Amino acid sequence: MRRLVARDRELDIGFYAGRRDRRCGHDRTAYSPALTVGDPAQVAVSVATVWRSRTSPRAVDAPALARPARIRQWLSDMTLTQRRELNGRADTQALMGERVTVVRLRDGWAKVVVRDQPTPKDSRGYPGWVPTRQLTARPRPSTPKVVTVTQRTTWLRSDSAAATPLVEISFGTVLPVAGTAGDTVRVVTPLGTVRRIRVGAVVTHRPGKPALPQTRRNLVPTARLFTGLPYLWAGVSGFGLDCSGLTWLDYRSHGIVIPRDASAQAAHGTRVAWSSLRKGDLMFYATNGVVHHVTMYAGSGRMVEAPHTGSSVRTVPVTKVGFYGARRYLP
Repeated sequence: MRRLVARDRELDIGFYAGRRDRRCGHDRTAYSPALTVGDPAQVAVSVATVWRSRTSPRAVDAPALARPARIRQWLSDMTLTQRRELNGRADTQALMGERVTVVRLRDGWAKVVVRDQPTPKDSRGYPGWVPTRQLTARPRPSTPKVVTVTQRTTWLRSDSAAATPLVEISFGTVLPVAGTAGDTVRVVTPLGTVRRIRVGAVVTHRPGKPALPQTRRNLVPTARLFTGLPYLWAGVSGFGLDCSGLTWLDYRSHGIVIPRDASAQAAHGTRVAWSSLRKGDLMFYATNGVVHHVTMYAGSGRMVEAPHTGSSVRTVPVTKVGFYGARRYLP
C-alpha cells in the first residue's frame, strides 16, 4: 500500500526551532518528520479548528487556517451571521500539543481523528480536516513533568530574560517541562522550540495525572472561570466555547475524558434523577427527543452553560423546559 506523506516545512513559514541563525536572527532547524497516513501527529498551533470537509472554510476563516493560527483576528473578523454559519462547517477544535492520528492526506490537508475527544462517529477519536501546516509529526519528548494552562489564555514567551510574549495559548494546553527560570517555566513546544510561561498561569504535574483535583466541588469553579466568554460553535478553548466544549474541557482538566458532543455525553455516565442533582452533574436538553444542549449543575437550583451564538458563558436558574435528563461522570 502506498504511504502518503506531507512535509512539515518549518523554514517556509517563519516558525523555527533549533540552532540560532546569526545571519537573519531566526532560530532554524531541519525539516520536521513527514506526516504519514496511519501515524500520530501533534497540533502545532495554539488552536486548530477541525473542519467537516476541506472545502468547509470560507475566506473569513483564513486566520484560523494559518500557522501560527490568528485566533483573535479570526474571532474579531467574523460577523454574528458568519459565526452562526460555522454550524455544519466546523465540528470541533484541538489545542496545541493535542494528539491526532492522520487518516488521509490531500492537497495540503490532513483528515485526522482527535484521540482524546471520544465520539460515536469514529472509535479512534473525533474526525475532521485540518491544514497540514497546523500539524507536526515530531514526537513529544518524554519528560518527568508537564504543565497544563489553568488560565483562560496565557502567552508562550521567548526563552530569554525579556520573556517576550510570542503566541497566546489556551486553558487546557499541556506541554512538556524543560526547566524553570525565575517566575517562568521553560516548556517544549510541539515544534521543538523552548519557550517560557509564567508560573502563575499553569499547574505542573506528572504526565497522565490530572492538572486539577478530581473532585466534583472543583468542577463548577472551573466552568465559571469562563463566565462572559463568547459562545463559539465547535469551540473547546479559552478563546471560545460551545456548550459541550465547555463541559468536555472542564472535565478533561480534572483528568476525566468524556465524549465531545452533547448527544454522546447524554448517553454515557450514570443517569441521575432531577431530585438527585449534585454539583458537576451534566443536564441535557432536547427537542423532539434529539439532544441539542448540555449544561452543568452548579447547585442551589442554578446551572452553568454556553447557550448559543451571540451569547456568553453564564450561570442561570435551572429550567425543566426541554429537559431530557442528567448524567454523572464523577461520583
